[in-house]
Amino acid sequence: MKATPALEDAFAAHRPFLWSLCYRLCGDAADAEDLVQDTFVRALQHPPSRTDAPWRPWLVKVALNLGRDLLRRRRRRGYVGPWLPAPVDEPPAPEGAGPGARYDRLESVTVAFLLALEALTPAQRAVLLLRDVFDYSVRETAGVLEMSEPAVRTTHLRARRRMQDYDRDRVRPGGALQEATRQALTRFLTALQEGDTAGVESLLAEDAAAVSDGGGEFAGARRVVRGRANVAAFFVGLTKKAGQARHVALGMFNGLPAVVIDVEGGKTGWAPRVVLQCELDGAGRIRRVYSSMATRKLTAVNSTAAIR
Repeated sequence: MKATPALEDAFAAHRPFLWSLCYRLCGDAADAEDLVQDTFVRALQHPPSRTDAPWRPWLVKVALNLGRDLLRRRRRRGYVGPWLPAPVDEPPAPEGAGPGARYDRLESVTVAFLLALEALTPAQRAVLLLRDVFDYSVRETAGVLEMSEPAVRTTHLRARRRMQDYDRDRVRPGGALQEATRQALTRFLTALQEGDTAGVESLLAEDAAAVSDGGGEFAGARRVVRGRANVAAFFVGLTKKAGQARHVALGMFNGLPAVVIDVEGGKTGWAPRVVLQCELDGAGRIRRVYSSMATRKLTAVNSTAAIR
Protein backbone atom coordinates (compact mmCIF):
# COMPACT_ATOMS: atom_id res chain seq x y z
CA MET A 1 0.00 0.00 0.00
CA LYS A 2 1.43 3.31 -1.09
CA ALA A 3 1.40 6.32 1.23
CA THR A 4 -0.53 9.36 0.11
CA PRO A 5 1.30 12.69 -0.23
CA ALA A 6 -0.78 14.01 2.70
CA LEU A 7 0.37 11.15 4.95
CA GLU A 8 4.00 11.49 3.87
CA ASP A 9 3.93 15.23 4.56
CA ALA A 10 2.23 14.77 7.93
CA PHE A 11 4.59 12.05 9.01
CA ALA A 12 7.68 14.05 8.00
CA ALA A 13 6.38 17.07 9.89
CA HIS A 14 5.54 15.18 13.09
CA ARG A 15 8.26 12.54 13.13
CA PRO A 16 10.72 14.50 15.38
CA PHE A 17 7.98 15.13 17.94
CA LEU A 18 6.88 11.48 17.88
CA TRP A 19 10.46 10.29 18.37
CA SER A 20 10.94 12.67 21.31
CA LEU A 21 7.75 11.41 22.91
CA CYS A 22 8.48 7.71 22.27
CA TYR A 23 12.05 7.92 23.57
CA ARG A 24 10.91 9.53 26.81
CA LEU A 25 8.17 6.93 27.12
CA CYS A 26 10.37 3.85 26.71
CA GLY A 27 13.91 5.15 27.36
CA ASP A 28 15.33 3.26 24.39
CA ALA A 29 16.37 4.87 21.10
CA ALA A 30 15.97 1.67 19.06
CA ASP A 31 12.52 1.03 20.53
CA ALA A 32 11.54 4.66 19.92
CA GLU A 33 12.51 4.32 16.28
CA ASP A 34 10.49 1.11 16.00
CA LEU A 35 7.47 2.79 17.58
CA VAL A 36 7.66 5.68 15.13
CA GLN A 37 7.91 3.27 12.20
CA ASP A 38 5.02 1.17 13.51
CA THR A 39 2.94 4.34 13.86
CA PHE A 40 3.58 5.10 10.20
CA VAL A 41 2.55 1.56 9.24
CA ARG A 42 -0.70 1.92 11.21
CA ALA A 43 -1.38 5.22 9.47
CA LEU A 44 -0.75 3.55 6.14
CA GLN A 45 -2.92 0.50 6.82
CA HIS A 46 -5.68 2.04 8.95
CA PRO A 47 -5.70 5.82 8.48
CA PRO A 48 -8.04 8.01 10.54
CA SER A 49 -11.57 8.41 9.22
CA ARG A 50 -11.05 12.16 8.77
CA THR A 51 -7.84 12.88 6.92
CA ASP A 52 -8.75 16.57 6.73
CA ALA A 53 -8.36 16.89 10.52
CA PRO A 54 -4.96 17.60 12.15
CA TRP A 55 -2.78 14.49 12.07
CA ARG A 56 -0.80 14.99 15.28
CA PRO A 57 -3.45 13.99 17.87
CA TRP A 58 -4.14 10.78 15.97
CA LEU A 59 -0.44 9.96 15.49
CA VAL A 60 0.32 10.65 19.17
CA LYS A 61 -2.59 8.41 20.21
CA VAL A 62 -1.31 5.52 18.06
CA ALA A 63 2.30 5.97 19.19
CA LEU A 64 1.35 6.03 22.87
CA ASN A 65 -0.88 2.97 22.54
CA LEU A 66 1.97 1.08 20.88
CA GLY A 67 4.42 2.39 23.46
CA ARG A 68 2.34 1.32 26.44
CA ASP A 69 2.01 -2.16 24.93
CA LEU A 70 5.80 -2.26 24.53
CA LEU A 71 6.33 -1.29 28.18
CA ARG A 72 3.95 -4.03 29.36
CA ARG A 73 5.77 -6.63 27.24
CA ARG A 74 9.12 -5.46 28.56
CA ARG A 75 8.02 -5.84 32.15
CA ARG A 76 6.59 -9.31 31.54
CA ARG A 77 9.71 -10.41 29.70
CA GLY A 78 12.11 -9.15 32.35
CA TYR A 79 15.70 -8.02 31.80
CA VAL A 80 19.09 -9.56 32.51
CA GLY A 81 20.84 -7.40 35.09
CA PRO A 82 20.14 -3.69 35.73
CA TRP A 83 18.28 -1.71 33.07
CA LEU A 84 19.51 1.69 31.90
CA PRO A 85 18.08 4.13 29.35
CA ALA A 86 19.85 4.09 26.00
CA PRO A 87 22.30 6.99 25.63
CA VAL A 88 21.24 9.58 23.08
CA ASP A 89 22.90 12.77 22.00
CA GLU A 90 20.96 16.02 21.81
CA PRO A 91 17.40 14.85 21.02
CA PRO A 92 14.87 16.94 19.09
CA ALA A 93 13.11 19.48 21.27
CA PRO A 94 9.56 18.52 22.25
CA GLU A 95 7.98 21.38 20.34
CA GLY A 96 4.68 22.58 21.66
CA ALA A 97 5.72 22.40 25.30
CA GLY A 98 4.49 25.59 26.93
CA PRO A 99 5.35 27.54 30.06
CA GLY A 100 3.36 25.11 32.20
CA ALA A 101 5.76 22.22 31.57
CA ARG A 102 7.15 20.92 34.87
CA TYR A 103 10.23 19.27 33.31
CA ASP A 104 12.06 20.79 30.37
CA ARG A 105 13.63 19.27 27.26
CA LEU A 106 17.02 18.42 28.79
CA GLU A 107 15.83 17.28 32.20
CA SER A 108 13.26 14.93 30.68
CA VAL A 109 15.98 12.91 28.90
CA THR A 110 18.46 12.70 31.79
CA VAL A 111 19.27 9.23 33.06
CA ALA A 112 17.99 10.15 36.53
CA PHE A 113 14.61 11.26 35.18
CA LEU A 114 14.17 8.25 32.89
CA LEU A 115 15.07 5.86 35.69
CA ALA A 116 12.53 7.57 37.94
CA LEU A 117 9.87 6.94 35.30
CA GLU A 118 10.50 3.20 35.64
CA ALA A 119 8.56 3.27 38.93
CA LEU A 120 5.42 4.37 37.06
CA THR A 121 2.85 2.21 35.32
CA PRO A 122 2.66 2.63 31.53
CA ALA A 123 -0.51 4.74 31.90
CA GLN A 124 1.05 6.93 34.61
CA ARG A 125 4.15 7.37 32.48
CA ALA A 126 2.13 8.47 29.45
CA VAL A 127 0.02 10.90 31.48
CA LEU A 128 3.01 12.42 33.26
CA LEU A 129 4.88 12.97 30.01
CA LEU A 130 1.94 14.58 28.27
CA ARG A 131 1.04 16.80 31.23
CA ASP A 132 4.44 17.68 32.73
CA VAL A 133 6.85 17.55 29.78
CA PHE A 134 4.73 18.34 26.73
CA ASP A 135 2.29 20.61 28.59
CA TYR A 136 -0.90 18.98 27.34
CA SER A 137 -4.09 20.06 29.08
CA VAL A 138 -6.22 17.55 30.99
CA ARG A 139 -8.71 17.56 28.12
CA GLU A 140 -6.03 17.02 25.47
CA THR A 141 -4.48 14.20 27.50
CA ALA A 142 -7.86 12.53 28.00
CA GLY A 143 -8.53 12.69 24.27
CA VAL A 144 -5.18 11.22 23.29
CA LEU A 145 -5.23 8.42 25.86
CA GLU A 146 -8.98 7.76 25.57
CA MET A 147 -9.46 8.31 29.30
CA SER A 148 -11.99 10.40 31.20
CA GLU A 149 -10.75 13.72 32.55
CA PRO A 150 -11.20 12.58 36.18
CA ALA A 151 -9.14 9.45 35.39
CA VAL A 152 -6.40 11.63 33.91
CA ARG A 153 -6.31 13.78 37.04
CA THR A 154 -6.16 10.74 39.32
CA THR A 155 -3.48 9.02 37.25
CA HIS A 156 -1.45 12.22 37.10
CA LEU A 157 -1.64 12.67 40.87
CA ARG A 158 -0.46 9.10 41.46
CA ALA A 159 2.37 9.55 38.98
CA ARG A 160 3.56 12.71 40.71
CA ARG A 161 3.48 10.96 44.07
CA ARG A 162 5.75 8.25 42.68
CA MET A 163 8.12 10.96 41.43
CA GLN A 164 8.45 12.58 44.87
CA ASP A 165 11.88 11.07 45.62
CA TYR A 166 13.17 12.27 42.25
CA ASP A 167 11.68 15.74 42.77
CA ARG A 168 13.24 16.02 46.23
CA ASP A 169 16.79 15.35 44.95
CA ARG A 170 16.24 16.85 41.52
CA VAL A 171 19.12 18.77 39.93
CA ARG A 172 18.24 20.47 36.66
CA PRO A 173 20.87 20.16 33.92
CA GLY A 174 22.44 23.39 32.82
CA GLY A 175 25.79 24.95 32.06
CA ALA A 176 27.15 24.75 35.62
CA LEU A 177 26.13 21.12 36.11
CA GLN A 178 27.43 20.17 32.68
CA GLU A 179 30.83 21.66 33.45
CA ALA A 180 30.97 20.04 36.89
CA THR A 181 30.04 16.69 35.37
CA ARG A 182 32.68 17.04 32.68
CA GLN A 183 35.38 17.77 35.27
CA ALA A 184 34.26 14.91 37.51
CA LEU A 185 34.34 12.43 34.63
CA THR A 186 37.78 13.64 33.53
CA ARG A 187 39.21 13.22 37.04
CA PHE A 188 37.51 9.85 37.40
CA LEU A 189 39.03 8.52 34.16
CA THR A 190 42.47 9.89 35.02
CA ALA A 191 42.45 8.17 38.40
CA LEU A 192 41.30 4.91 36.78
CA GLN A 193 44.04 5.02 34.16
CA GLU A 194 46.60 5.52 36.92
CA GLY A 195 45.14 2.67 38.97
CA ASP A 196 44.66 5.12 41.83
CA THR A 197 41.97 3.47 43.97
CA ALA A 198 42.21 6.13 46.68
CA GLY A 199 41.93 8.85 44.05
CA VAL A 200 38.83 7.25 42.57
CA GLU A 201 37.31 6.84 46.01
CA SER A 202 37.88 10.51 46.83
CA LEU A 203 35.69 11.51 43.87
CA LEU A 204 32.76 9.37 44.98
CA ALA A 205 29.91 10.13 47.35
CA GLU A 206 29.60 7.90 50.39
CA ASP A 207 26.42 6.33 48.99
CA ALA A 208 27.87 5.93 45.49
CA ALA A 209 26.52 3.19 43.27
CA ALA A 210 27.58 1.70 39.94
CA VAL A 211 24.93 0.46 37.50
CA SER A 212 26.01 -1.60 34.48
CA ASP A 213 23.74 -2.51 31.58
CA GLY A 214 25.18 -5.28 29.45
CA GLY A 215 21.76 -6.67 28.61
CA GLY A 216 23.05 -10.19 29.23
CA GLU A 217 25.23 -9.74 26.15
CA PHE A 218 28.52 -8.65 27.72
CA ALA A 219 30.37 -9.06 30.99
CA GLY A 220 29.19 -6.65 33.65
CA ALA A 221 27.89 -6.51 37.18
CA ARG A 222 24.51 -8.26 37.27
CA ARG A 223 23.66 -6.29 40.40
CA VAL A 224 24.13 -2.68 41.41
CA VAL A 225 27.48 -2.15 43.18
CA ARG A 226 26.95 0.01 46.26
CA GLY A 227 29.25 1.96 48.56
CA ARG A 228 32.19 4.26 47.85
CA ALA A 229 34.93 1.68 48.50
CA ASN A 230 33.15 -1.07 46.56
CA VAL A 231 32.52 1.15 43.54
CA ALA A 232 36.14 2.33 43.47
CA ALA A 233 37.49 -1.21 43.71
CA PHE A 234 35.04 -2.40 41.06
CA PHE A 235 36.11 0.15 38.45
CA VAL A 236 39.84 -0.09 39.15
CA GLY A 237 39.67 -3.88 38.88
CA LEU A 238 37.54 -3.67 35.73
CA THR A 239 39.97 -1.26 34.10
CA LYS A 240 42.87 -3.64 34.70
CA LYS A 241 40.97 -6.62 33.29
CA ALA A 242 39.52 -4.84 30.27
CA GLY A 243 42.88 -3.77 28.90
CA GLN A 244 43.94 -0.68 27.00
CA ALA A 245 41.29 1.69 25.69
CA ARG A 246 41.70 2.23 21.97
CA HIS A 247 39.73 5.46 21.89
CA VAL A 248 38.21 7.67 24.57
CA ALA A 249 35.99 10.61 23.66
CA LEU A 250 33.83 13.04 25.54
CA GLY A 251 30.31 13.57 24.23
CA MET A 252 27.02 15.09 25.32
CA PHE A 253 24.40 12.45 26.01
CA ASN A 254 21.08 12.75 27.79
CA GLY A 255 21.70 16.39 28.57
CA LEU A 256 25.04 15.88 30.34
CA PRO A 257 28.66 15.07 29.42
CA ALA A 258 29.48 11.38 29.05
CA VAL A 259 32.45 9.34 27.93
CA VAL A 260 32.51 6.85 25.07
CA ILE A 261 35.24 4.24 25.46
CA ASP A 262 36.29 1.88 22.68
CA VAL A 263 38.22 -1.03 24.16
CA GLU A 264 41.31 -2.49 22.51
CA GLY A 265 41.60 -6.22 21.95
CA GLY A 266 38.02 -7.40 21.75
CA LYS A 267 38.16 -10.01 24.52
CA THR A 268 35.44 -12.64 24.33
CA GLY A 269 32.44 -11.59 26.38
CA TRP A 270 33.68 -8.03 26.83
CA ALA A 271 31.92 -5.08 25.24
CA PRO A 272 33.90 -3.32 22.50
CA ARG A 273 32.26 -0.01 23.41
CA VAL A 274 31.05 1.44 26.71
CA VAL A 275 29.26 4.71 27.37
CA LEU A 276 30.04 6.02 30.84
CA GLN A 277 27.64 8.52 32.39
CA CYS A 278 27.48 9.87 35.92
CA GLU A 279 25.24 11.74 38.32
CA LEU A 280 26.59 14.19 40.91
CA ASP A 281 25.32 14.96 44.38
CA GLY A 282 24.88 18.45 45.80
CA ALA A 283 28.55 18.58 46.83
CA GLY A 284 29.78 17.75 43.32
CA ARG A 285 30.78 14.16 44.15
CA ILE A 286 29.82 11.26 41.90
CA ARG A 287 26.86 9.43 43.41
CA ARG A 288 25.97 7.25 40.41
CA VAL A 289 28.07 5.80 37.61
CA TYR A 290 26.14 4.35 34.68
CA SER A 291 27.81 2.00 32.18
CA SER A 292 25.87 1.17 29.00
CA MET A 293 27.31 -1.67 26.89
CA ALA A 294 24.47 -3.62 25.25
CA THR A 295 24.69 -3.29 21.46
CA ARG A 296 21.02 -2.38 21.07
CA LYS A 297 21.37 0.38 23.66
CA LEU A 298 24.14 2.09 21.69
CA THR A 299 22.35 2.45 18.35
CA ALA A 300 22.15 6.24 18.78
CA VAL A 301 25.84 6.57 19.66
CA ASN A 302 27.79 7.53 16.58
CA SER A 303 31.52 8.17 16.95
CA THR A 304 31.59 10.76 14.18
CA ALA A 305 28.31 12.60 14.74
CA ALA A 306 27.43 12.32 18.40
CA ILE A 307 30.88 12.51 20.00
CA ARG A 308 32.41 15.95 19.97
